[in-house]
Amino acid sequence: MISPARSLAFRVLKKVHGGGYASDLLRHEGGALDQRDAGLAEVIVMGVLRYQGQLDFLIGYFAGRKQPKLDLDVRIALHMGIYQLRYMDRVPPHAAVMESVELTKTGAPQSAGFVNAVLRKVHKDPLKWPDRATELSLPAWMLARWDKQFGAEAAEKIARAALVEPEVNINPETGRQQDVGAQTIVPLLAIEPGMTVLDLCAAPGNKTAQAIAAGARVVACDRYLKRIQDVPDAAARVVLDATQPLPFSKKFDRILIDAPCSGTGTLGRNPEIKWRLKPGDANIFSTRQRAILDQARRFMKPGGRIVYSTCSLENEENQNVVKSLRLRAETHLRLPGRDPGDGFFSAVITLV
Repeated sequence: MISPARSLAFRVLKKVHGGGYASDLLRHEGGALDQRDAGLAEVIVMGVLRYQGQLDFLIGYFAGRKQPKLDLDVRIALHMGIYQLRYMDRVPPHAAVMESVELTKTGAPQSAGFVNAVLRKVHKDPLKWPDRATELSLPAWMLARWDKQFGAEAAEKIARAALVEPEVNINPETGRQQDVGAQTIVPLLAIEPGMTVLDLCAAPGNKTAQAIAAGARVVACDRYLKRIQDVPDAAARVVLDATQPLPFSKKFDRILIDAPCSGTGTLGRNPEIKWRLKPGDANIFSTRQRAILDQARRFMKPGGRIVYSTCSLENEENQNVVKSLRLRAETHLRLPGRDPGDGFFSAVITLV
């Protein structure tokens, strides 16, 4: 018998491996579970993804051989079992072992004995991690990149912040759940009541709601209609690709570009990102980001301002994008572990 919580966690982790996002999958697929089971599934899924680097090492450690080649089902079952046994306090060990073995049987029954044997060796005694990247549960290339960009101390703080469950914060102005770092972006627009604001990458609508609360008349845009369904009704909605010429006949007092990015400032909230990115991926979004910013600046009124922001920590998506268009900007960077909430870059742009 496999509990609903562990069954959901196993299913979600497999879909994350296939390209899905854990938070979305948990929300969409966990609706039928009671609160307790849904909560346990979330703890297991997010914990496994946050600590995946350590868990991979621990599989080899307890198996007695370095990084054995394993089927996906087996590796996920071992991740789940080791996480529950070593990182969680209130899970009965027999339940963690037995159900991990049963989950293995659903996709790789020939490996059930191996999973059982490994999990029965798991203990909570301290051990020595082989390197900093494993200790911080971060890809080695990403840690080396942040060491160079921010220094070793700041890089370690960023990595450790990604291992902690983010706090739930409610924006007092909108009543919406919104990260404290995300809440700092819209105030940079310096909105005055009655101003017109173009929000070019509006999904899911939290920053749009902030602009409306500040008294702005907002046009909220995104590439797909389903992405702006949660935008407040007070905003006009427009489906468009912001990298292409914009369809407006008037210019705006303020423009917000919460640009698509790699999301490396949100690893605590979206831990799968750190295992999905590869060296050089920070350049994937930069062409699109520059195109959006280039289109936007054509629709700003004289004396207005653009706020360009990302939830990325990477220069290629941040300073380099603004510099490439030779724009005058005041820039800000919030680092996880140093500043509260997720990491954000912002550039306040004025045109001369």
